[in-house]
Amino acid sequence: MPRVAEKDNSSARLALLDKQTLFLSLDEKTKGFIHSIASNHRLTFQQLMQITEMAVDLRMWNEVLLPERWIELENQITSENGNAGKTIFEQLRQQWHSLKNGETVYDSVTKLSSWDWKKRVTTHERDDTIFGMCPVASEKTICCNLLTIDAIQGCGFGCSYCSIQTFYDEKSISVDANLSDKLQVITLDPSRKYHICSGQSSDSLFLGNSSRVLTTQLDFARRNPNVILEFKTKSKNVSHLLETDVPPNVFVSWSVNPQSITENEEHFSASLKDRLVAARRVADRGILIGFHFHPMVHYRGWENDYETLIRKVLSIFSSEEVALVSFGTLTFIKSAIKNLRLKGLSSKVLQIPLEETAGKLSYPQQIKEELFQTAWHAFAPWHDSVFFYLCMENRELWQSVFGFCHDNNNAFEEALLEQVFNKSSRLARYLN
Repeated sequence: MPRVAEKDNSSARLALLDKQTLFLSLDEKTKGFIHSIASNHRLTFQQLMQITEMAVDLRMWNEVLLPERWIELENQITSENGNAGKTIFEQLRQQWHSLKNGETVYDSVTKLSSWDWKKRVTTHERDDTIFGMCPVASEKTICCNLLTIDAIQGCGFGCSYCSIQTFYDEKSISVDANLSDKLQVITLDPSRKYHICSGQSSDSLFLGNSSRVLTTQLDFARRNPNVILEFKTKSKNVSHLLETDVPPNVFVSWSVNPQSITENEEHFSASLKDRLVAARRVADRGILIGFHFHPMVHYRGWENDYETLIRKVLSIFSSEEVALVSFGTLTFIKSAIKNLRLKGLSSKVLQIPLEETAGKLSYPQQIKEELFQTAWHAFAPWHDSVFFYLCMENRELWQSVFGFCHDNNNAFEEALLEQVFNKSSRLARYLN
């Protein structure tokens, strides 16, 4: 009777496992292998789910796959060991933890070969609100009170770490046909200054001026000179900005990373070289620019790569052309991690130690300090002439990196706005 009951429990566990979305995302060979070890060993449902997650991660990280690892460990266990399954599971989990907590290595390019986004762009009237607070703002971190315009929802650059794919339907990229009307009715206090960005729900320049999406936003900036409007991008698509009259209260910022990260994790974005060339062309047009070193990634060779990149930025641009520079790193909500595993793209962004902080998962504090302090020290020539800040980080990290922290979010916002408006005003006087 016990054997019959045990067999029934095993069948029930497998039936439940077969209904799990992440398990269904595995290839048939791996699913069959997990079925076999579930039948041969007394593994709990929770162990089977952890094995499934490890199988997905090992595939994404381009490491030795789960079946090969399990068989190798199984061959090391004596047949007399009646608890072999539990032993193998624990050893497998130790290997997985070692890979997560060890040094991330990019020793080959895993760039995707195709991405069919052009057929999925739609322009239609949306009944949602396009204007609001930055979606990643948190009371637990120092925040700049950024406001956002969701002119486009969805992006086709396919960056492996991007949270946009979690918030929006990845099968479509939606342009709001009502954008002009919605921007017309936004009520702003004329006695206040605002920092507004359109690069949170999509890349600001991803579609260029398709459906007049840039023209409409530039008109909004002209009507509201108390607004600093930021176009945030990983694109080289700046032709419209070079051919039109861009008001001085608009600036364009580029998210930048060393080319190894761009090639492996930012699949269909512009290359690092093309981004810097585009930024130089925009600055030559008299438009303020900015740089977001976000997400900074900790991997073998990161320190030299980021210092080299920053030296290049310092050599190409003058501090007077740069509105701001921010530092940030890989930060995930749990649903984003689940979505990344379901997509199963070759990526190492989850092959990192993750700790919970401010309700999200990110690098431990020590690694963040190493990343941000290295970047901050490399930017020493610009310390007194460019506004620097950390994105979504706590007060302790600000103190560790910069030696100070703004008293509150409003003080942070006011300091940012003052510096950027001063530069835009000087630029406007120079152009006139």
